[in-house]
Amino acid sequence: MVKIMVVDDEKPIADIIQYNLEREGFKVVACYDGEKAVKTAYAEKPDLILLDVMLPKINGFDACKKIREFTNCPIIMLTAKEEERDKVTGLEQGADDYVTKPFGHKELQARINAHLRRYKLMGGQSEEQNPNTHHGLEIIPETYEVKRDGETIELTQREFDLLMFLIQNSGKVYSREQLLELVWGFDYYGDVRTVDVTIHRLREKIEKNPSKAEYILTKRGFGYYFRRN
Repeated sequence: MVKIMVVDDEKPIADIIQYNLEREGFKVVACYDGEKAVKTAYAEKPDLILLDVMLPKINGFDACKKIREFTNCPIIMLTAKEEERDKVTGLEQGADDYVTKPFGHKELQARINAHLRRYKLMGGQSEEQNPNTHHGLEIIPETYEVKRDGETIELTQREFDLLMFLIQNSGKVYSREQLLELVWGFDYYGDVRTVDVTIHRLREKIEKNPSKAEYILTKRGFGYYFRRN
């Protein structure tokens, strides 16, 4: 059974989300502050996390960053704020998506299903498949890992999805709008800033010198691409 962790300091909201998700057949674990969220995520190993931004003890952004140290499961931020900087902050800390309150159950369910589907597809490939090697990077789909010079680099679902797409289309330049649509699909409600943030995080992780990228390159005025040779 798919396990979802719901984190919101407003217990009535958390209870409603939990009730609706359990009706859909999910197992739900709820907690109400950021500190507990980190501990629960580590102990329960959920398949997806709904994480409110405004939390006591540790805010949602900091909790997300800490959770990303030990899991790559999808994280959807719940926020009452609509300012772009809040959304960008969540993405920079490793979140995969965000939903602005108030939101309907159908919208939230669509986001959850989309992320679980991608998470399963990207992580469910045959264990017998050998890692793909691209210019010294070893790609291991079933664990969302990348290895460079034998050292494991753990990526979030968002980062892994984007890296895999660029590698599979090496040499082709894609605009931010194209990447947003082709990598995360029509059911993803993001904006082009999502692409820039994810590219930045990928470069920080996989490049030896992020300021002089060797793998993910920029075609000024056009977009991004993974080098072919």
